[in-house]
Amino acid sequence: MNTQISTPSKGADPFYELGLSNELCDAVADAGYRTPTPIQAAAIPLVLDGIDVLGCAQTGSGKTAAFALPILQQLLEEPAAKPTVRALVLAPTRELAAQIGDCFGTYQAGTGLRHLVVFGGVNKNPQVRALRRPPEVLVACPGRLLDLMSTGDVDLSDVEYVVLDEADRMLDMGFIHDVRKILKALPEERQTLLFSATMPKEIEKLAARFLYRPERIAVDPVASTAPPIKQSVFFVDAKKKSALLGKLLQDADVDRALVFTRTKHGANRVAQRLEKLGIGAAPIHGNKSQGARERALSGFKDGSIRVVVATDIASRGIDVKSLSHVINFDLPNIPETYVHRVGRTGRAGETGTAWSLCSDEERPYLRDIEKLTGKRLERADAGEDFAAAEDFDHESRAGARPSHGRGRSGGSRSGPRRSGGSGSSAQRRSRPNTGAARRPSGGDASGSGTSGSGANRRRGRRPKPS
Repeated sequence: MNTQISTPSKGADPFYELGLSNELCDAVADAGYRTPTPIQAAAIPLVLDGIDVLGCAQTGSGKTAAFALPILQQLLEEPAAKPTVRALVLAPTRELAAQIGDCFGTYQAGTGLRHLVVFGGVNKNPQVRALRRPPEVLVACPGRLLDLMSTGDVDLSDVEYVVLDEADRMLDMGFIHDVRKILKALPEERQTLLFSATMPKEIEKLAARFLYRPERIAVDPVASTAPPIKQSVFFVDAKKKSALLGKLLQDADVDRALVFTRTKHGANRVAQRLEKLGIGAAPIHGNKSQGARERALSGFKDGSIRVVVATDIASRGIDVKSLSHVINFDLPNIPETYVHRVGRTGRAGETGTAWSLCSDEERPYLRDIEKLTGKRLERADAGEDFAAAEDFDHESRAGARPSHGRGRSGGSRSGPRRSGGSGSSAQRRSRPNTGAARRPSGGDASGSGTSGSGANRRRGRRPKPS
């Protein structure tokens, strides 16, 4: 049986209604959050009940709080006798790991709990020293964690909670083998949570191998883009993209823009050309040092840098409030990537703008994007100085696809030139009802602050090996 999350009564704290303590609810309120997102409303009660969770949710859906808050709740209810790592969060990039660490720091303020973030690309000696007094929560990138495990500098024998965040990105980056090695080294009796924006077969296999009777949650299907985002495409000659980008960024409405390129070299080149035009820009990608990436992000957040040019992998973990524009300098050859990119603007009910620069060879990618989202992007006028060689609507639909990268079999959308409807905002992955739903937990979440004893909550946890 499936039940919808009920709406809290007027005047009640909705996070308190989910079973969180006053202490954590106060921390959430201090952070400026008043209402749980769909993924939080669905996941928090399940995690508090000790149930493994397989969650499908996009970046920006609030999934960090969906696992951080209930994990902290359980750590507070059952304190350990000695300092030890009890919760492990794996993240694919340094930026995302740092962002997750910031969230834990915000929510655990005043509780006495500690967290530590470890990743590669920096001297590991400070991390080794910090691990001598183990934190309750360890946020790590797989490569550095395996390094620390191999030298005996981290003890994971007491881990009770494991989170795999952005699992599909870890697959794309080739970390799945490392993740498997880490999971095999952890205690069998644990609660495991896996979150991914998409669910390719390899992630399904990973979940089947390491999660115990997981509850599936699907919120904001990958095909949907948020309604507050105005999406437009400019058809432009490939050699004139930089000039058009410079012209677009002269618009006073562009407060902060995140520009996506396909390659690291492309990110450097675009940032350099923008700087020559007098537009403050900085590239972020895997070849940049951690210090350079942190300086760029800091400048982006405080407004001293107006434009960040990033590759998709490096962009994970870039979370800037009031991001006015996302610009696809290169259209992605995987349509789901487009949805993830543009979803970084138009958050928290604010309006956002997504511009895409499409050259002749990228037009098949555009068709794939429109097929996935069910929307025909608004055609914007690039002007005669930038126009592509052919008019898109007179292009042969049977033309050859680009030879580089991975594409999907596309198709054309027929009908009038207007925007179509968007996908539903929330749905279960394997069940017909819409919305973020969950099965009855059996616990009491009516406002008691705790929904039963720790033993009762963990009835869904993997049994101890015999």
